[in-house]
Amino acid sequence: MAKRPTMADVAAEAGVSRALVSIVFRGVPGASDATRERVLAAAERLGYRPDTRARLLRSARSRLLGVVFALDGAFHGELVEALYPAAAVAGFDLALSARGPRRSEDEALRSLLDLGVEALLVLAPDTSPDALSALPLPVVSLLEPQAGHTISSVATDESAGVELAVAHLRGLGHRRIAHIDGGSAVGAAARRDAFRLLAGRDAIVVPGGPHDADGMDAARMLLALAAARRHEAPTAAVVFNDEAALGVVHVLRAAGLRVPEDLSVVGYDDSHLAALAHVGLTSVRQDPDALAAAAVRAAAEALEGRHEHVLVSPSLTVRSSTAPPPAGVR
Repeated sequence: MAKRPTMADVAAEAGVSRALVSIVFRGVPGASDATRERVLAAAERLGYRPDTRARLLRSARSRLLGVVFALDGAFHGELVEALYPAAAVAGFDLALSARGPRRSEDEALRSLLDLGVEALLVLAPDTSPDALSALPLPVVSLLEPQAGHTISSVATDESAGVELAVAHLRGLGHRRIAHIDGGSAVGAAARRDAFRLLAGRDAIVVPGGPHDADGMDAARMLLALAAARRHEAPTAAVVFNDEAALGVVHVLRAAGLRVPEDLSVVGYDDSHLAALAHVGLTSVRQDPDALAAAAVRAAAEALEGRHEHVLVSPSLTVRSSTAPPPAGVR
C-alpha cells in the first residue's frame, strides 16, 4: 500500500517549512496568497488529505456537531445534505444519528453524546424543550421554533409559508380553499393556525398527517365533504407537506378527478418529491441551505453561551398542480 502523504511531504513539494504548511491548512494569518496557492497546489498533486483523527486528538475540542434526523422525513435528507457544506465552512464535522420506528430519539441522542459531540442539531425534535435543555451540551432545535426556551432554534417562518400558498390560490381565483393539516407533526399547529387566521370563518381544515397514507385518508374526507356540500366544495387544498400531498393527488386521480382542473393542490417543503415529472407539485419551499447555515451559526453561538432563535423566509415554487378554479366556480 502506498504511503499516505504527510504535511512534511507537502512542505517539501512546495519548498516551504512545515510550520507554514500548517498555517495554510488551519486557515490562520501568516502566509501570503501566493504561498497559500503553492501549498494547496502541492497538496493537490500529492493527494494529501488532513488526518482528522490526529487533529481531534491534539485539540481540546472535537469540532463535531451531532445531527438527529428522521429516516422517514423526505425533507430531512435534503437538510442533512445541506448541513455538510455549512458545517465545513464553519470548521465543523458532522456525526449523524437517525431515529425511526425501531430507534427512539432518546437512543439517537445518547449515541451522539457517547461520541463526544460539542453540540446537537435536532431536526423536528420529539423531545420536549425542557428535556433538551437538560442535556449537558448546547442544543439547536431545527424546524421547530423554541423562542422562550433555553435552547436555540432555527425554523422556517410557517405563517409566511402558508400565506404564500393561500395568496397564490386566491390570485388564481380560488375562494374556497381547504387545509389538510399535519396532525401532531412538528410544524402542523403553526401552519394550521396560520391558515385559520387567513381564512377566518370560512376556514376548512381537514385532519391529516405527515405521510402519504395520511394524505390519502384526508383526500377521502375531502371528497365526502365535496359530495355533502356540492355548491360549497373546496376548489383548492393546501396540504401539510409534499408527501401527504402526493397521497391526496393519488386518491383524487383514482376517483376520476383531475389536478389541477378539478382541484388545485399545494404542498409544503418543495422536497424532491414535488419536482417529480409526473407530480409537478406547487409547493412552499423551505430553503435547506439557509436553514443549514443558520443552524450551524446558532450552534457556534450556543457554544459561546449565546442563544439564537432564527426564522428563515420561505418562497413558493409554482408547478402544474395549481390553476384557476373550474369555469363558473369561484
